[in-house]
Amino acid sequence: MIFTLCLFLCFCGVTLGQDVLSQTEVTTETGSCSPDMCKFLKEFEAMKAKQEAVETNLKQTESQVLVLKQKALKVVFSAGILGNAAIGPFKTPTTLIYTRIITNLGNAYNQNTGIFVAPVRGMYYFTFFYRAGGEHKVRLVLMKNNEYVVESSDHKTLNDGADNGGNAAFMELQQGDQVYVQLYPDTHVFGGSHTTTFSGFLLHQD
Repeated sequence: MIFTLCLFLCFCGVTLGQDVLSQTEVTTETGSCSPDMCKFLKEFEAMKAKQEAVETNLKQTESQVLVLKQKALKVVFSAGILGNAAIGPFKTPTTLIYTRIITNLGNAYNQNTGIFVAPVRGMYYFTFFYRAGGEHKVRLVLMKNNEYVVESSDHKTLNDGADNGGNAAFMELQQGDQVYVQLYPDTHVFGGSHTTTFSGFLLHQD
């Protein structure tokens, strides 16, 4: 008898526990919770909100820093060759040195060497133009480090008193890359700060 009574009480306890658990799950799903659980959930939501606010502020700060860097970094140069005398012909490839600085924002072009050195990684645009006499061949090449990029050339003529030409190219440069204009052997150009020029600028930084 006693055993049967105990068994009945155990069964009732299990059933009651299941009912209480079910009610707890339902009330939790409908928004009700125990005081400790509610406090924990509120603290968790507050921490989550703070973390999202910090991440948002960090992204905004990074964007502002990037904008400031892009605004601060301006690379633009244009230079010409002083004098009206012929330059060349030479026996070996010769880097032209454009000594008259028209503009050199960022100081990336060196008027002593004729070489532009990229201050940052990015996309650049370069142009060069020349004037020359027809009695000699002309061949100017835009170089990136030791790599041939584009050229402008003209043949020797007896009936043409002057030749004019040029070329341009977009280049993706790494920091430290060198760009310059090279005069090929047995060719020439006329010096002229208004006609024989070398220019370039940074389109955007990567």
